[in-house]
Amino acid sequence: MSIAENLLPEFDQEMANTRRLLAVVPAADAGWRPHPKSYTLGDLAAHIATIPVWCRYTLQQDELDLGSPDTATIPRVKFATGAELLEQFDRHVQEARASLAAASDGDMGKPWTLRNGATAVFSLPRAAVLRGFVLSHMIHHRGQLTVYLRLRDVPLPAIYGRTADSG
Repeated sequence: MSIAENLLPEFDQEMANTRRLLAVVPAADAGWRPHPKSYTLGDLAAHIATIPVWCRYTLQQDELDLGSPDTATIPRVKFATGAELLEQFDRHVQEARASLAAASDGDMGKPWTLRNGATAVFSLPRAAVLRGFVLSHMIHHRGQLTVYLRLRDVPLPAIYGRTADSG
């Protein structure tokens, strides 16, 4: 079984879990933030909806320079409505999954570098980038989003099992 074939079930599960959580984000609370240094609820949800795009960038190029004007082409989701957020998330997930499914083991072993101008933030094999920078990054922010939602008294859907709200 290839690396991609091993990652796809985890990818599918985490994207489904994320979608369930994004589906309950209340548009009325999009501007709320728990602390002045924190994302707003809408900005956090939008960031999470964008993270699957990084899968495609990881697999289709050798590096990404956040300090380059070219990064202006990276899709940036803005929170408007829950339906629009889910539509954009679904599109990003579909593109990411197609890129992942097409990746060979050779592709997965190639190094990928994240830069900020002349500074290399990290350089890792693509498989490690997908697990850490894409999936774990999304899971991290998804955890933050559950706290935001709990603080807004939004019932939480099941992620890895039942929640106090799901029975």
